[in-house]
Amino acid sequence: MRIGILGAGRMAQALGGRWREAGHEVLSGARDPRRAGPGAESLATAATFGEAVLLAVPDHAALEVLAAVGAGGGALRGRTLIDCTNPLVPGTVRLATEGGPSMAERIAAAAPGAHVVKAFNLCPDEVWRMTPPVFDGVPLGVPLCGDQETALALVGTLVADLGCVPVAGGGLERAGLLEAAAAFMIGLWAQGAQARAVLPWVGADAPRPTLGRRQDPADEPETAER
Repeated sequence: MRIGILGAGRMAQALGGRWREAGHEVLSGARDPRRAGPGAESLATAATFGEAVLLAVPDHAALEVLAAVGAGGGALRGRTLIDCTNPLVPGTVRLATEGGPSMAERIAAAAPGAHVVKAFNLCPDEVWRMTPPVFDGVPLGVPLCGDQETALALVGTLVADLGCVPVAGGGLERAGLLEAAAAFMIGLWAQGAQARAVLPWVGADAPRPTLGRRQDPADEPETAER
């Protein structure tokens, strides 16, 4: 697969490096290719390089970068645009998009015709450099939010090529939940907490919530005292 990467920072290097190892053709683009390292090209060149485009720039620069590559005029039409940004207020773990559309939805609006998939935003670059990201024998699950099945399948392949497992997270309207989850987890990590201890695996046989209906009081577990 041919993958263009907008950005040349740590996330771009981590994901791009692993995908190269998996046999994909990867081209990174930067505003100043000379400072971005060997093989880097312009943002515009990377944007039209392949069927998949990873947007790996700081969230505050994302819309500006998309405008610079002509996304508003349809330059990314028909391509899968992977958004791994986390829109945080600088110096905080608060969402900069609070009260409005998610960053992924804003990116979709700025790139008409592109198939936006929110992915890879829950973990830092150190995790993506692991070969593979497996914890206690369990491969890392990577939630994906998007509206286009072909794009979701394409990103699912890229997830699997990292040794991870794609997890269906719903449509793009749910991407804001992924962004909020990232903000919450970053806050935990900043306090020195272990996020995996907050969300432990309870086993395949454990009762699961039934979506679409309210909890019946009869289903509540009994306690010794009220």
